[in-house]
Parts: sequence; C-alpha cells; structure tokens
Amino acid sequence: MVSSYLLEKQLNISLIFYLFFFLLLVHILTLHFAVFGLYKGVLSIGFGISSCILLPRKRNIKMGLFSSKDKETGSSPQPSLSEDQEVGFKSESNNSYVPNIPAGQGQIDFDELHVVCPPHTTEAKLMRKIDLRVIPFLCILYLLAFLDRVNIANAKSFKLATDLDLTGTEYNTALTIFFVPYVFFEIPSNILMKRLNPNIWLSSLMFLFGVVSICQGLVQNFGGLLATRFFLGLFEAGMFPGCFYLIGMWYKRSEAQRRYSFFFSSTTLAGAFGGLLASAIGKMDGVRGHSGWRWIFILEGLLTCVVALAFFFLIPSFPEDAKWLTPDERAYVKARLQVDQGRSAAERKITVKDALRVFKDYKVILGGFMYFGMIIPAYGYAFFAPGIISTFGYTPIQTQLHSVPPWACAFAFAMFIAFFSDFTRHRFAFTVAPICVAITGFSILLTIHDNSKLQYVALFLVAMGAYSAMPVIVCWFNMNLGGHHRRSVGTAWQVGFGNVGGIIATYAFLAKDAPEYKMGYGICLGFLCLSAASCLAYFLAVLLENRQRDRRPRDLGLSEYEKTELGDLSPDYRYQL
Repeated sequence: MVSSYLLEKQLNISLIFYLFFFLLLVHILTLHFAVFGLYKGVLSIGFGISSCILLPRKRNIKMGLFSSKDKETGSSPQPSLSEDQEVGFKSESNNSYVPNIPAGQGQIDFDELHVVCPPHTTEAKLMRKIDLRVIPFLCILYLLAFLDRVNIANAKSFKLATDLDLTGTEYNTALTIFFVPYVFFEIPSNILMKRLNPNIWLSSLMFLFGVVSICQGLVQNFGGLLATRFFLGLFEAGMFPGCFYLIGMWYKRSEAQRRYSFFFSSTTLAGAFGGLLASAIGKMDGVRGHSGWRWIFILEGLLTCVVALAFFFLIPSFPEDAKWLTPDERAYVKARLQVDQGRSAAERKITVKDALRVFKDYKVILGGFMYFGMIIPAYGYAFFAPGIISTFGYTPIQTQLHSVPPWACAFAFAMFIAFFSDFTRHRFAFTVAPICVAITGFSILLTIHDNSKLQYVALFLVAMGAYSAMPVIVCWFNMNLGGHHRRSVGTAWQVGFGNVGGIIATYAFLAKDAPEYKMGYGICLGFLCLSAASCLAYFLAVLLENRQRDRRPRDLGLSEYEKTELGDLSPDYRYQL
C-alpha cells in the first residue's frame, strides 16, 4: 500500500513537471512567433494589455496639422493651434471624419489634438454612450472570472478539504496549478481575440470557464480538483489582458485611467459578492445529496454560463465593427485614437533587438518588482481570508458574511485613491500610502493573536491597502512607457512577472501554520516592503531623469519619427511622478 501510494505521488509530481515544461516551450514558441511578426497585428495587441496604456498628459510633439479652415483654403499647416481650432476634416469620398496629420513644425500639446466630432452629437455624449456599452459588461465579465477563480477559498470553509481528503499542501498545489496556464496563455489568447471578434472569443472563454467551475463541484478527489483548476486557469488566461486590450481600443490614454481603475476594482466587488453568495448557497448543504461547497461551484458556474450566452450579443466589438454607432461615429472614434496614438507605431513590426533593448533600462525592471511585490499579498488575501476569519471562531456561514465588509471597503478606498491620484496628477504618494496601510494590517496580524476584533480590523487594512495600490502601480508604470515597442514589452514583463507571484502566494499560508499563520504574514510583509522600495527607487529614477532632461538643451537634430521610436527615452519626454 505504501509503495503504491508513493508511486502514485511520484507520477503526479512527474506529470506536473512535464506539463510545466511543455507549457514553457509553448510560451517561448508563441513569443518567438510574435516577436518576428508572424501573427499580423501583434503590435497593436501589445502583449496582452498594452493598448490601454496612458502616457503623461503634457507630452510635447512637433507636428504640423491641418485645421478645418486650412482644409478649405488649401493653406499650409499651421505651426500651432489654439483651443478653438478643429483638427481633421470630413472626407467627401467616404463621408467620414479622419485626421490629417502631415509632418511640419510647431509645438503642440499631444493630448489636445482632436478630430472633428460628427455634427449630430458631442464628444461628451459619445463618450457616455461608449461608457454604457463597454465598461459595465467588461466589469461584469471580469467580476465573474475572478469570482470563479477565488471561490475555492469560500468552498474550503464548507469542508472541501475534508470531503476530498486533501492532506498536507495538496490544497495549496490545487491553487498553484491554476497559474501555470494562466501565465503562459495570455499572449496566444489575445492573438486569437484579434483574429476573432471580442464578443465571440471572450463570451466563449467565459462559457468554458463557467463549465469548468460546474465541474469543480463534481470532483471526487485531488486529481479531479487539479484537472479542473488547470483548465480554469487556461480559459481565464484571456480575460484580464483581453479586457484591457479592448478598453484601449476605445479610449485615448488620457481617458482610460478612470475606466481602468474602475475595471480593476471589480475584483474587490467579486470578493464581496462571492462572500454573500457563498453564505446563501452554503445553506444548501445536503440538498440532493451534495455538500454546500459543491453547490457554490455549481451555481456560480451556472450563473457564469447563463451570463456568457447573453454576453455573446452584449460584449462590444472593436470600434470599426460597432453596429450601435453610426458610420460617422465609428470613423470619429477610430480617427481620434489614431491621432492620440500616432501613426509610426504601425510602420514596422517589433524585433528581438527591440525587445532586448527595453530591458537595458533598469526602470523597466523596477516596474516588474513594483507589481510582483503586490501580487503576493493580494492573492494571499483573496485565497486565504475566509480561512483566516474562520480561526476567529465563526461558523462557515458567519465566516462568509464577515468576509464581505473588507472587500466592500477596499472597493471604496480604491476609488478614493484613484480619484485623488488623477486629480493631483501624481502617483508615487498614492502607491506608498496604501502599501503602508497594508503593512500596518499585516503587522497587526503577525503580532496579535488573542484579539479577534483587532485582527478583523487588520483584514480591512490589508484589503484596502493591497487592492488600492495595485491599479495605481500598473497605471503609473504603463503611463510612463512611451513608444509602442517599449509599452508592449514593458507591460508584458510587468504583468507576466507579477503573476508568477501568485504561485508564491498559494504556498504562503499552510494548514500547519494555522491559526497564527506567522510565515504567511511575514512573507506578505516582506514582499510589500519590496514593492514599496521598488516604488521609491522608481520614483527617484524618473525624478532624476526629468531634472537631467530639464537641464539638457533640446536636441533639434532628431526627427519626429526618431523621437517616437525612442518613446520615453526621447529628450523631450517627461515622466509622471
């Protein structure tokens, strides 16, 4: 019996390692093809999420422009524009609005460029129309994806580990296997979404991970749980980058910040919603012979599948395919994005040399560690908060209900931080302050073990701090990456490297360490300090770079194309602090 058990364990471990190296090979080959441009449009995909990147608002670019008056008179482009001049013209051949941006002289504010809005509407009205058709559906989509990802933590409170006879670190291994396909299949997923329509691809993935979630409620052993968690990670891999990419296809950089923060904070709503739902579903324990934790997976999976069928018709496509916009509105949205993003990015495909050159900039490495340090406490809380709360002496139902308020407060605090970060146009203080809040929470949990009320308050601080700092860190780093190549590679690095932290998070809180979880709290504290130190180093780096460029005379020898190719390395570029 012992030898057969050990043999079975050895085979399971070998299978996992072979699977890991196979996925690594697939990832390398996919990246190789993407780098050499064998997939058309990979530049615009931006390694998954770079299309929503925001650059500093005050970016000065020399560019000649035709105003509407110039178009009528045939005069030369004006060197500068006043606020009341309209950029762009209405093409008589196709009756649509397009930008006209020839080369020339003159210095203008890049974000103030605009094209003529169709006469039957205004830009504000059109943006509200787009907001109502794009953001809510993507938020619901990712909310359900995150819910199906972390509801295993709620299920564990209802004796999942006992019923499946999970021992040792098997529960942690089930959490870890999710991240193997999740990390490696982000790029292939977005390539397929580019080839297909977003409504087809995203709704299909949503339906599939809903089916897998239902299957999680039917597993009978550790092997079945591993298999379902693997496929859940596979089908959810395209959700986060796909939604980011789609948001970037609709909004300019200066507009995407608030939408991005709201979308990102849907994870906190998922945590709150999941706790409420689990507390209600958990009362179905014994219904039709199924345990309460099984009904959590089954019913939440069914909800996802039903929503996915409706979202096939509701998820927005790309602007040029949006049937709910008039032809003039579609052309206007496309034109304003073309003006905002520039044209040179699409003139050549990314090369290996371009990708390697990005990593010569140490600020890019710092950006990865900023996010990496936050992922571990964030996922640590998401996966283990119900288990921590249960050590306070609550019943499973009470545990789920007590998990809701910290998530709700985290959402409100994240919105507060995002608003004031945008209002002040400053990032550093709004990353370090929430990190300090999370550090305070973990410090209380690490040192106090006999006061459940104070420990519960500490969980509020952890959730509020971790889930408020993360969106600001991502936006700050991405907005400071100029140039399509640097944005694509830099963003892929930050997100890909950061998600590796999810694997560490799954082994931070082990059953043998309950109820004090000193190792888990210590690990989270250490990585929060790493993130804070990386943010400080990045802040000092960009501050020093800005001051050096201010003292340096303007380089008039570089062409506009060369400056665009340099991106944020251009001498005219100023980083956001």
